[in-house]
Amino acid sequence: MQATIKTIYAVTAGPGSHGLILSEATRAAESKDPDALRIATITRAVLPQITSSAQPVPRTPLEPRATNLEPHATAITPALIHPLFPFTTLANIAANLPHVLAALAAAGLTDTPMLLAALATIRAEAESFLPLTEAESRFNTSPGGSPFDLYDHRADLGNQGPPDGANFRGRGYIQLTGRANYTHYGARLALDLLNNPPLAAEPEPAARILAAFLREKQSAIRSALAQNDLTRARRLVNGGSNGLDRFTAAYTAGLKLLA
Repeated sequence: MQATIKTIYAVTAGPGSHGLILSEATRAAESKDPDALRIATITRAVLPQITSSAQPVPRTPLEPRATNLEPHATAITPALIHPLFPFTTLANIAANLPHVLAALAAAGLTDTPMLLAALATIRAEAESFLPLTEAESRFNTSPGGSPFDLYDHRADLGNQGPPDGANFRGRGYIQLTGRANYTHYGARLALDLLNNPPLAAEPEPAARILAAFLREKQSAIRSALAQNDLTRARRLVNGGSNGLDRFTAAYTAGLKLLA
């Protein structure tokens, strides 16, 4: 299983790699090993999505956690999902989408509801489709205060005083915030986020964090989406309704595109 996973994440946009991975997926399926079979199924569904971009896919294996759900069969290309991001350049989507798709595939989140939940979350949190670092605002910095001082003593974020507010500000596609979250996802994904917080704003780690976050909450998110309760689905990620309009617009548009 691990060998198959490593092969999946060695893919680039080159046609040679495409054939190699399909061959590996076929051999995995023929092995009758349940784990290998699930990985092979995901490989066949996700490979067209990854190879549609000229950008190489990260070679670091991500968390291989396939589910029993059928992966989405449509090739998710930058051009296909561009309508979900009407104010975003196609170049930004093309550069970052492969990281997101690879991380979602590794987490077993390639079915339509969770795929669209991920994309809608990016629209709400990082509309430019770049793994952003939070800027100073009245919501995080007091008038005349140090940058992000309003976060410094936020016990709900696990912060312990300055400079935690600035160090653990929102980053990435999901705007990971707070010492507690940096600690949790750093440990889960083997990323040194405590000593190197800006790592959360780099494309490949940011995509893995997004996928890990959604996987942890997938049961509640799936339930909300099944009931078309997008307000609750957004609250499960954000804790409130910030960005709900963008989340709703992207998710709704995506359902029509992938119908």
